[in-house]
Amino acid sequence: MGKIKIKKSPPRIDMTPMVDLFCLLLIFFILTATFRPEEAVAIDTPSSVSNKQSPEKYIITLTISKDNMVFFNVNNGVDTSEHLRGNILRAMAYQYQMKFSHAEVLKFESLNSFSLPMTKMKEFINAKNSEERDVMHTGIPMDSTDNQLLYWVRFARNYNNDFEVAIKGDRDADYTQVKKVMDILQDNNINRFNLTTSLEDVDVALDNL
Repeated sequence: MGKIKIKKSPPRIDMTPMVDLFCLLLIFFILTATFRPEEAVAIDTPSSVSNKQSPEKYIITLTISKDNMVFFNVNNGVDTSEHLRGNILRAMAYQYQMKFSHAEVLKFESLNSFSLPMTKMKEFINAKNSEERDVMHTGIPMDSTDNQLLYWVRFARNYNNDFEVAIKGDRDADYTQVKKVMDILQDNNINRFNLTTSLEDVDVALDNL
């Protein structure tokens, strides 16, 4: 009796589940991605030859525009679970006897740098769009009677002492304003910081100035 021959077919891999998995991962990353808002002011930074890279997270950025307004921003990276920006706002609200709703705190966490007094912060958060917010920038008070910039930096460092500080100044900014910002950092016992340039960062110690 002859043997029954089983028809052999070449091996085949069904890629349909892989395509489904790829689509699910793509949707997940799109929904969870955090897009960085545009900067509140355009800065023409000076150039340098330093090879030090800017930190990717836990950084306080003090931006000085060409009209000498100082903008404050805190970036703790892609991990927003710590709610550092919200905690800093709550600390400032307590300092200045203000109240912000939970929705306002969450909205503040999604915004970028700002340069305005605390009295305008609620209006700034509840503005309809970035165009309305841009016209509100009048500068953060830095005088001896009400040094709000000092408190923003201090409360940020209180919540996370690992925060590094970067000064991003326009090449046309007045040096006296830059020096004033440096003095505020020193008042907060911050003696090392980064100077952001068009190429890299320069690590500076106040002792060397």
